[in-house]
Amino acid sequence: MSDNKSVYKVVIVDDHPLVIEGFKNVLKEDTSLRIVGQFGRVEDFEAFFSAAAVDLVLLDITLPDGNGIQLCGQIKSAYPDIIVLAISNLSERSIVKQMLQQGANGYLLKTADAHDILHCIAEAINGEIVLSQEVKELFDMADLRTKEDIPELTKREKQILSLLAEGKKSAEIADSLFISPLTVKTHRATLLQKFHTGNLVILINKAKEYGML
Repeated sequence: MSDNKSVYKVVIVDDHPLVIEGFKNVLKEDTSLRIVGQFGRVEDFEAFFSAAAVDLVLLDITLPDGNGIQLCGQIKSAYPDIIVLAISNLSERSIVKQMLQQGANGYLLKTADAHDILHCIAEAINGEIVLSQEVKELFDMADLRTKEDIPELTKREKQILSLLAEGKKSAEIADSLFISPLTVKTHRATLLQKFHTGNLVILINKAKEYGML
């Protein structure tokens, strides 16, 4: 892997023991990946989870006590640098899009072969949005980002979006653009509305997926 980190701490969240064992067998082929936890329930994962303990989460869509799509959004909102890859038997376009809209770094079918899985993980670590081969065959990445999905932004909104992505606060943005903090907050609210989210981290992740940042 091209990233300079030596070991990536991986957690598998899936309620099927055979699936977990299968992924463990695949991941042991790459010495840079170390499994630090396996959980079949959301509450057990949340009790364990901390940013320091996890680099990458392999996350099932359907769990006995929760929804993987919602959990993905929670993880990415709190810790946007953690890589979240969906693992599922579901290949519906709407499900894939929902996961990516929640900030997931990719979507893998459980039937993917070892080479495909390891390749996708490597690409995700390198910053790519990844799909396992079978999902790619259903539709290409362009289908996930139709023109209707990509909002039109004004010049000012683009400026504010870029500064928000840099981690600037409203007051800092106001000073740098010579506008009032209230104007910044108004533009920020408009951006959230245009990206169909109430979460700034998800907004920024979407903007990156759309090539706006």
